[in-house]
Amino acid sequence: MTKLLFVSHCPSANTVALRDAAASAIETLGVEDLELRSLASLDADADDVSWCDGILLGTTENFGYMAGRTKDFFERIYYPCLESTQGLPAALYIRAGEDGTGTRQAIERIVTGLRWKLVADPLILRGKWDPGFGEQVAELAMTIAAGLDADIF
Repeated sequence: MTKLLFVSHCPSANTVALRDAAASAIETLGVEDLELRSLASLDADADDVSWCDGILLGTTENFGYMAGRTKDFFERIYYPCLESTQGLPAALYIRAGEDGTGTRQAIERIVTGLRWKLVADPLILRGKWDPGFGEQVAELAMTIAAGLDADIF
């Protein structure tokens, strides 16, 4: 059984729609040997990260940086997971009202420190809400889920 952890911060209806698009896309794949655990960033902990074979992260950009709840997640899991989760396949999407650069750089530094492996370029959903954002997040979610299922990450 392959285990995918999906940690997201969803402070608005739009970010809930992104989370739901990702989860629905993974379920649509119909991978029988894939277990998805979807948690809010405040609810996920080091045990969840240690449990999984791959992780999908979703956050908002706040003041040019990742959401505080996403930062809190990383602060709680960093040292407990530092040695035990090296090489963990990861994917990231950012809902950014501006450019998302600061958020991307900060998370990439943390992921590099953890020695996780980004399996796709971080997806930055910039500017005003676009209904197409959900399709982009769904594609990213299917990429990591299918890659884990095929054992290519």
